[in-house]
Amino acid sequence: MDFTLVLKEVYPLLLRGMLVTLETTFFSLIFAVVLGLVACMAGISRFGAFRVIAKVYIGIIRGTPLLVQTFFIYFGVPQLIQSFGIDFRLSPLIAGIITLSLNAGAYIAEIFRGGILAIDSGQMEAARSLGFSYNRAMFLVILPQALRVSIPSLMNQFIISLKDTSIISVISLADICYEAKIYIGRTMQSFATWTIVGLVYLVIILVLSQLSLYAEKKLNYGNKSPH
Repeated sequence: MDFTLVLKEVYPLLLRGMLVTLETTFFSLIFAVVLGLVACMAGISRFGAFRVIAKVYIGIIRGTPLLVQTFFIYFGVPQLIQSFGIDFRLSPLIAGIITLSLNAGAYIAEIFRGGILAIDSGQMEAARSLGFSYNRAMFLVILPQALRVSIPSLMNQFIISLKDTSIISVISLADICYEAKIYIGRTMQSFATWTIVGLVYLVIILVLSQLSLYAEKKLNYGNKSPH
């Protein structure tokens, strides 16, 4: 079977799988950004309990493999809930979104924290001297600047999360890798199929990388001195 014929046969399957990949990535990143911001705020909170919770969450996620997290969410959590007599199951899509959200959220929290630390402390002092409360100064003065600084790193995390969906396919999430494995199991065309899958990922990631570079250049341009 030649490469062209494989491409013709596998294209509809990979297109369907890529839509699932993009759907999983899109929703997980929305939740991850919110979760990351909450964890970041908790991590720099004046309340010790919030800081401990954020530190434990980030430490667990960064200290365990994504594959283990996937199995824990998909198999472990339902089993725990079922032990209380509750019939509870997660679909591969929902489990994948939850896992990627939790995983990316921990890294995004650190990205936001780095962005906040990059803002000159005088900004907070100036806002407080104008009568702003700490929370108001943080959300109206510091965070907007931190988010701008964090955009290149956030784009990089988005790319990582897109690639990480391939790991989630182990729980039968019908993403592009899962569809490729199904096709290979039927035709044994491993080389051509994985080459096509790799090229699809490469094209998408190159596009996202260019968008990241463009955003970074625009931000740097905006920060340039008129002199």
